[in-house]
Amino acid sequence: MAETGTRKWWILAVVTLVAFVTNLDGTIVVVGLPRMVAGLHTTVTTGLWTLTAYIITSTVFLLPAGRWSDMVGRKRIFLAGLAIFGVATFFCGISPSGSLLLVFRFVQGVGAALALATATPIIVSAFPPQQLGRALGINSTAWVMGSIVGPVVGGLLVSTWGWRWIFFVAIPFALIGVIGAMAVLEEPKQHQEGQSDLLGAVTFGLGLVGLLLVLSLGQGWGWLSFRTVGALAVSILCFVLFWVIERHSRDPMFNLALLNHRHYRAGLGVTILYAIGFFATTFLLTIYLQGAVHLSPIDAGLMLVPLSLPQLVLAPVGGSLADRYGSPVLVMVGLALLAVAGFWLGHLPTRFSPWPVILPLLLMSAANGTLWPALTKAVMSSAPREHTGSASGMFFTFRNVGMALSLTLALMIAEVSLPTRLADEIYLGTAGILRPAVTGALVHATNVGFWVFVGFYLLALATATTLVRPHATEAAKESYTAGSGAS
Repeated sequence: MAETGTRKWWILAVVTLVAFVTNLDGTIVVVGLPRMVAGLHTTVTTGLWTLTAYIITSTVFLLPAGRWSDMVGRKRIFLAGLAIFGVATFFCGISPSGSLLLVFRFVQGVGAALALATATPIIVSAFPPQQLGRALGINSTAWVMGSIVGPVVGGLLVSTWGWRWIFFVAIPFALIGVIGAMAVLEEPKQHQEGQSDLLGAVTFGLGLVGLLLVLSLGQGWGWLSFRTVGALAVSILCFVLFWVIERHSRDPMFNLALLNHRHYRAGLGVTILYAIGFFATTFLLTIYLQGAVHLSPIDAGLMLVPLSLPQLVLAPVGGSLADRYGSPVLVMVGLALLAVAGFWLGHLPTRFSPWPVILPLLLMSAANGTLWPALTKAVMSSAPREHTGSASGMFFTFRNVGMALSLTLALMIAEVSLPTRLADEIYLGTAGILRPAVTGALVHATNVGFWVFVGFYLLALATATTLVRPHATEAAKESYTAGSGAS
């Protein structure tokens, strides 16, 4: 039941703070990565895995977290996630080695998954439908703020107090989130009965980890090597077992009946295609700005600010427009603008000029400001409220899988022109000046990467046309409920 009065806005404030700190942690670590690798005397590969570990575990635990929140209560899972995140963040900051840091980053991702999987259902339950888009738009600004503040604060902390403070700075935010959640969140009196689908969680987790390992390490292993083929085979087998288990489970973690709902299914398709198209934008631009046109890391970071700043203002507006004009229209407009901006970025020159970067990034940021709140509302509104935990977990799982696929495709394109080690060094800002021939090949590869991702925006736009069709009738909803019970 939706909250009344000002309580729902306090709930939104707490959830938004958590979204901010979890995204801040992701962006701030990227800035401190070179100093972290040097300080721990570890390898660049291990340093990069500290980023990958966070994404992997936060993805694997999204679905179980959504299911657990439906069973034991969103407040409990939300608080547990924040507590795990805060404790793991502290141990990341005091880690004496790269291996231990990697372990604690895995644990940190678990906490982030528990908190994020329950955040959207909490907002959906607190706000009435006519205010939901606005609330989701405000919440989405937290991600933008994390993207803007992270590089600036991270650079300042690393330069003055050292890389460990990029973790310590997040702890007070986590503590405030715990106190605020305990004060304003209320647990529903009734929860869904059932047991935790541990076998489903294990098979899904192993399948997803295997897939991400293949995508991230397949290029180095060799795509036809025994390790790559074996990991892919294990991943496929685990996904098949997961599908069979979920179809016959009495209390499935992955509510397959939700996929029978046309709008929800289409929304997930748009989500993964959009994530593939967008997530690698900063990676490609970092390769171009630092490697091809030789900007310093600080200047390159400033050039990326236009990708986030307009969205900070437009995201709440986009949510309100979704409430007034409907989510599908805003989603399609946003995807169309992203396709235009991506095609524009696919014409970067070999001689640096700021405007071919700044102008399309401003357009891309404006597009995201209208698209993401509307897409979140479209997906979550199409799922029954009693299953919002599972629906949210599936939604963000699809987004994270798209993120992993996006980065993998960008790496594959970059490695056509560059060895893997040199590509990593350019990404970290530690590479030297490249030869003119290599620079030209790198710029061309970057442009090709943006053109490839435009194709995913167009596929997402075609999929989004399904969202325009009218919602299911009451009879169809009753049929869905019956199907859910049968599943």
